[in-house]
Amino acid sequence: MYVAQPIEWTDQGVVMLDQRRLPGEEISYTYTTYQDVAKAIREMVIRGAPAIGVAAAMGVAIGVQNSSAKSLEDLRAEFPLIIETLAKTRPTAVDLFWALDRMQRRFAELSLETSELEQIKREMVREARAVHLEKRATDEAIGRFGADFMPQDGRVMTQCNAGALATAGIGTALGVIQVAVEQGKNLHVIVPETRPYLQGARLTAWELHRSNIPLTLITDNMVGHFLKTGNISAIVTGADRIAANGDTANKIGTYQIAVLAREHNVPFYIAAPVSTFDLSIASGEQIPIEERSSAEVTQIQGIRIAPEVHAAHPAFDVTPHRYIAAIFTERGVARPPYIESLRALASAAHSFSVA
Repeated sequence: MYVAQPIEWTDQGVVMLDQRRLPGEEISYTYTTYQDVAKAIREMVIRGAPAIGVAAAMGVAIGVQNSSAKSLEDLRAEFPLIIETLAKTRPTAVDLFWALDRMQRRFAELSLETSELEQIKREMVREARAVHLEKRATDEAIGRFGADFMPQDGRVMTQCNAGALATAGIGTALGVIQVAVEQGKNLHVIVPETRPYLQGARLTAWELHRSNIPLTLITDNMVGHFLKTGNISAIVTGADRIAANGDTANKIGTYQIAVLAREHNVPFYIAAPVSTFDLSIASGEQIPIEERSSAEVTQIQGIRIAPEVHAAHPAFDVTPHRYIAAIFTERGVARPPYIESLRALASAAHSFSVA
């Protein structure tokens, strides 16, 4: 199984694979400041909710590590700016804020334990690396739970990219598919291209091809046709934020796929870590939807495909919980009523440990 590595912590800095250049070029960059990590998140060098969370944690760690503060008091004064800079990058993916909150809590603990700056810096790096390792373990657990719901022999559809590139592990939705294949299931994946950023065409197809998993790439406006005629057994996607009632934000185009799935009696599943839950909001109506540049619609990788007109680009949409058959997490499978099952999973203790 081929697993891409979108982000790594090194002694030189945070190394990220530039996902904007795939599949044509595999180019990585090393980021040595939290401002540059924030820019990489904002400009989608790295993307995918869990991977954004890992990047945010590493951004905080490198900000603390490279701080010129001479005292704990100075570092405490500087720390909120690091958090604020990273928090302003992308509004929809809740993993970003989960990771920042975790790093804030760890910094607060360390500030009470010691005033030794070098120790605080080491421990903040350790925490960021722990986030990364835990995300990998999370993906594997999600994959095991979700694989049971995949057909023994059949076609499954996904949307956008929820593979290793999006999580820094084996992937959520693609992790489910990967584990199912490793268990001996014979799956063929239908991959919508996912306009306007083409994550399906550029990234999901690339990952599946590298893993020797059969796939068919389709344009987004072929989804209804294939659900009607293509013998699709299941659909599994990732998620960027899940509200308390199970309403789920994912890449734009997911909602219409879920509606079409209901029409054609195809089960629609979500694969996502518990860190994607946002139980502070009652429903998807409260999920902030990122609006990106219209140039990403009127151009493809710098090549103009439309006149200079206004183009809408909501980066995400919200799928109501009534269209979701189940949600696969690292702690188990949530089923309706989600307001109960999500709360139960969120409160359950996890079993991951990091050496």
